[in-house]
Amino acid sequence: MPFDATRVDCWIFDLDNTLYPPSTRLFDQIDIRMGEFIENLLGCDSIEARRVQKLYFHDHGTTLSGLMHYHAIDPHEFLGFVHDIDMTPLAAAPRLAPKLAALPGRKLVFTNGDDAYAGRVLQALDLSDSFDGMWDIHAMNYRPKPEPSAYSGMIEALDIRPETAVFVEDMARNLAPAKALGMQTVWLDLATEWGDRAKDDAAIDLVIDDIAQWLDTLADNATLG
Repeated sequence: MPFDATRVDCWIFDLDNTLYPPSTRLFDQIDIRMGEFIENLLGCDSIEARRVQKLYFHDHGTTLSGLMHYHAIDPHEFLGFVHDIDMTPLAAAPRLAPKLAALPGRKLVFTNGDDAYAGRVLQALDLSDSFDGMWDIHAMNYRPKPEPSAYSGMIEALDIRPETAVFVEDMARNLAPAKALGMQTVWLDLATEWGDRAKDDAAIDLVIDDIAQWLDTLADNATLG
């Protein structure tokens, strides 16, 4: 079924590389900090740290989940360390606040990051007042997207009707659980090395490559709302 914006009263957005473009290279900073954390934790060199980091990411959804599983680390310590980064690159990101304000219904952030980091990102993007709620890695009990419990927990806690919700995400693999629960799905295809991994075409209702342009199109659609 093609994407139908007129059915939507809850707009759910991923955070990293969705509400801002990968060209800001914000995640590059986080990537470096994760490697440093693993080096310190395991007493290994940077090459081994990167191997472990990517292995845990691919096998457990996030590097954090792998570290918790194998090394019982404190998630707050890890998140505080890796998110201690410079937010100034976000000043060059597109300003989405007016575009999001034009969407009817609730707007939510659904992120594998934590609320403290997400709050800093939203502030840097001038989006602090653009969202009605957030579901972060703490709320997920550290079972991140694409774990089905992350989605079902959010739906229950935030009183979301899946059939009138849409989830927008740059990582295709994270859309399938939302689709299975009855949400519409939008894949932001940014041609990144990780974006199309485990892609299921049947779980994607719409593919876009520019979120600002798409939001403008929605706002211009006279049938929306």
